Amino acid sequence: MKRFIKAVLFFVGIILFISLCLYALGYDYIFKAVRTTYFTGHKTAFIDDYPYFENHMIHKGDSIQEWPVSSEYNKTEATSKLDSLNAELSTAAFLIIKNDSIWFEKYYQDYDTLSKTNSFSMAKTIVTALMYKAIQDGYLENTRQPVADFFPKFDSRLTIGDLSSMSSGLDWNENYYNPFASTAKAYFDEDIRKQVLDLKVVEEPGQEFKYLSGNTELLGMVIAKATGKTLSQYLSESFWKPLGMNDDGLWQLDSKTRGMEKAYCCIASNARNFGKFGKLFEHYGEWKGRRLLDSSYIAQATHPRFEKAPYYGYGFWLSNYKDRHIFYMRGILGQYVIVIPEDNLVIVRLGEKVLPKKDNHYKDFYMYIDEVYKMLNNAS
Repeated sequence: MKRFIKAVLFFVGIILFISLCLYALGYDYIFKAVRTTYFTGHKTAFIDDYPYFENHMIHKGDSIQEWPVSSEYNKTEATSKLDSLNAELSTAAFLIIKNDSIWFEKYYQDYDTLSKTNSFSMAKTIVTALMYKAIQDGYLENTRQPVADFFPKFDSRLTIGDLSSMSSGLDWNENYYNPFASTAKAYFDEDIRKQVLDLKVVEEPGQEFKYLSGNTELLGMVIAKATGKTLSQYLSESFWKPLGMNDDGLWQLDSKTRGMEKAYCCIASNARNFGKFGKLFEHYGEWKGRRLLDSSYIAQATHPRFEKAPYYGYGFWLSNYKDRHIFYMRGILGQYVIVIPEDNLVIVRLGEKVLPKKDNHYKDFYMYIDEVYKMLNNAS
């Protein structure tokens, strides 16, 4: 019995020692990470995790603009391969928007048209849209404006366009599975501004693509400072209300007291609302006859900045699959808004899993496109 008590006390002592070390080294956020993920049956961030964090409301307008529904709505069944893929990868929602109308729509796992799930890095595209809107509104000059105009501690060569196009040269560790890396700290710690302002430019900005979530967080901080509004407020007035979203959105914060949005991720909304961004971008910034964004901004954003990285522009992933000009929003667990203007097509997929990457795109990205074209061919 004495040996057992000694063993328990030794174990408790080790735990206390480790805990004190984590607190002393600034890694106490790991306890929140464990509570939020492992204690809820997950290994990492998950699509329904927004209730575990503070959030800002993204207010919808007084008038909801309902999606037009195609006369062929759901008359064509999903291919067996698409159904299998959606089952394998735990899809929550799958939409096909053809000619500006919902052509196919299916929900899984008890999700429905108003179910909120985490956008993850699709938010990066939305923050880039907010950057262009801030330029259009006169809050920012252009994509060449130095970040140092707002945060003087940064290298004067670093521009807001470098942040959007993932070419900042910042010393951010993007590893998603290392609990001590920058991304885990940003997700679970409570002062994201301090974390970002502690970054340094260690490589010449504007020279090459390197995907870093810290870029978008700093860009979000610039937009908030330039506009004098929270990102949630600016998103609400710039896009959420004009697009007639069907529900209020939520944007995760680092903490209630500091209230900075996780700009690089974490907008909770539903498939129909995310799809409206696809339609807006498909029409190069025009929404039902109203110009929300200058078309030149979308043109710049949806073409590669760097020859060696033809798969990324400004906030958008890019592909020439099937000889189409494809640009899309992407989240880490297979959140997609895929835009194919040539065929007046937008594909929205929300869910929990992805397949491994092939040529900088997840394999399921190609498979979703393949199966959608099969469905369209079957209908015709």
